[in-house]
Parts: sequence; structure tokens; C-alpha cells
Amino acid sequence: MKIVHVFRAPVGGLFRHVVDLASGQIERGHEVGILADSTAISAVSERTLADIAPKLALGLERIAIARQPHPSDLAVVWKASRFIRRCGAEIVHGHGAKGGAIARTVVTRPGALRVYTPHGGSLHDAVGNRGHLALEKLLMPLGDVYLFESAYSRDAYLRKVGNPRGGTRVVHNGIAASEFEPVALAGNASDIVFVGELRALKGVDVLLEAVALLRGRGRALTVSLVGDGPDAGSFRAQVTRLGLDDAVHFHGALPTRQALAQGRLVVVPSRAESLPYVVLEAAACKPLIATRVGGIPEIFGKLADELVPPDDAAALAQALARYYENPEHAAVMTRALQARIAQGFSLPTMVGSIMYAYEAALAAKAPRLAQGAAHGQLSTGD
Repeated sequence: MKIVHVFRAPVGGLFRHVVDLASGQIERGHEVGILADSTAISAVSERTLADIAPKLALGLERIAIARQPHPSDLAVVWKASRFIRRCGAEIVHGHGAKGGAIARTVVTRPGALRVYTPHGGSLHDAVGNRGHLALEKLLMPLGDVYLFESAYSRDAYLRKVGNPRGGTRVVHNGIAASEFEPVALAGNASDIVFVGELRALKGVDVLLEAVALLRGRGRALTVSLVGDGPDAGSFRAQVTRLGLDDAVHFHGALPTRQALAQGRLVVVPSRAESLPYVVLEAAACKPLIATRVGGIPEIFGKLADELVPPDDAAALAQALARYYENPEHAAVMTRALQARIAQGFSLPTMVGSIMYAYEAALAAKAPRLAQGAAHGQLSTGD
């Protein structure tokens, strides 16, 4: 197949998903291209794109794409249409709200399949708004395949937007076997590490409040915050306000394994998520505490009782204290979660399931195309 993946920002879990999926498709012999924003980029992402670019038979196209709806989107769709038609793409797979909008509105070759994976985004209760949801409803009839990385995201889409004509499929994110290898701690590793975007949605402020509560009870913990984002300044101010300047270290964005090396225990205090890669990546090789939001309970399964309520510093402080007071229980839970992820969230399974979804949709679409072509020939004959 000839497959083009379309998305906006080459950062975060969405970017990792696209790179993993594209790499897996290339390994299976398919021709793949990528179309992404040319403005939102980090040094880490640039290296990742540079690594995969030589393998992209259909090329790497960079276009300036605004985060929010903007008049420039018309030019983006026109440029994207030129690239996709030049590639002869049979599959146009949009990721995220903006990538999905572009993938469903570009001009393609006849019979091309339009695929959309929302990746949470505007579907989250914490960030969704009427404008985004209205646009999703408008574009829904234009898609052929709707894939969701969690049942949580699928159910949110069905509830807020509607039921697409081609139905929906849940394909959980997956990680490679190599990611279960232990991570050696950095020389200055903290007790706790947070890895992700520094914004309120990720609950960094809740983690800082929990650490301050524990310090007040005589348990002094250190924290490494790995990442960057729009609320980094407010978190720095909060650290000072709580008297944690000596305990909290800001590292900026780092490659995942290097980021995980900055702490002994990974904490994911999010207020909203879909099926976050950081939970899979961290739990595969380290002890983890996470909140009960989005698709995280799907990762934990029967172990979901270990999850913490979101936006609750006292509950998170209690979970942290329990972890340090009962290390034997923590070790048992860590091993059990690793086994569950190894069994149900593998990278080959993710790639194979998405390819199967493409194939099933193409097979379902073929009779409609044949019928349309026959009707066209009959009309011409008349």
C-alpha cells in the first residue's frame, strides 16, 4: 500500500505513535510518507524525523500548520492535496484533530481511504469545546475509518460527535520488547520523575502540592520534571511558593529512556489522558503511580484499584507514602503491570491491527466504488 500520515506537531505521544506505525508499515513492505507541521518542532523531534526520512518512499513534507482553525488552513489543504496526489496515496491517515481535518478534506486519488485517529485531544472533557466538536460533526461523514487508541476515546467520540458510517475500532498503543529492559539511574536521580508536557492538564501542580504535603509530615522527597510546555513558568513559581526550590529540578525535554533515568519512581498525575505512551513506557521498566483518567484503567486492567483520583493532592500524597512504606507490595504491583503490558500492548499487535483495519475498509469500499463506476458508465451510455 501507499500510505501517507498527516498530523500537526511532531511532539509527544501522537508523534511517537506515527513514527512507530510508519516504521512498522515500512518493515512490512509498504510505501509510506509523512506530512507534518514545519513550525512546532523540538531538537529531539528533528532527530527523529531525520532518522526516519530516508526510509519514507513517499517523502517527508513540512507545511506551516496553525494549531487552531485559521484562514491559512485553506492553503494547507491545497498544499497537502498536491503532495498526497503526487504520492498516489491509497491511504491518507490523519492523526489528532488538525491532522484528521486535513486528511478528511484533501483531494485524493479516486478510491483513496481516509482514516482518522483523534488521539484524545479535543475529546477530553477538560479541554473539549463546542467549536472543535462542531467541526468534528461536520467532518465525520468524510472519513472512512475511525480508529481509537482507547475505548475511553471511542466512547467520548460516540457520545460527543456521533457514530461514523464505517464504524469504529479500538487499537491500543503498543511498545517494543526492548522497552522492558531496565533503565540505569542517572547519577543525580530524584526520588520521583514526571515526564511530559508542562501544562495544567498533566497535573504537575497536583504532584508539587502532594510533595509539599509529605514534606510537612517529615518525608522529604526530590522531584525531576522532564519536559517543557506553556505552564512551565507557573510551575516554577509554585515550586518557590511551596518552598521546594531545593527539591524540584527542571530538566527540559529529553529522549524517553534518558528522561526515565532521572527518577526512581514515575508519577503520572494527569487530569485527562487517552492512552498515554508514558504510562506504557514507564511501567514497562520502572515502578509507577498514575491517576484514574481516560484510558489508563484499560492499561491497568484488574490492577486499576492502584490508580489515584485526579486533581487530589491528598490522595496522591497518600499513594506516595504507601509506596515508600510498603516496598514489597509496590514491587509485586510493578511486576504484575509489566506482565500485563507485555501481553496486551505490543508494537507488532498495534501495527498489525491497524493494517487489518485498512484492509477491511478497502474491501468494504470496493463494491461501492464498482457500483459507482458501473452507474457512471451507464449514464454515459445513455
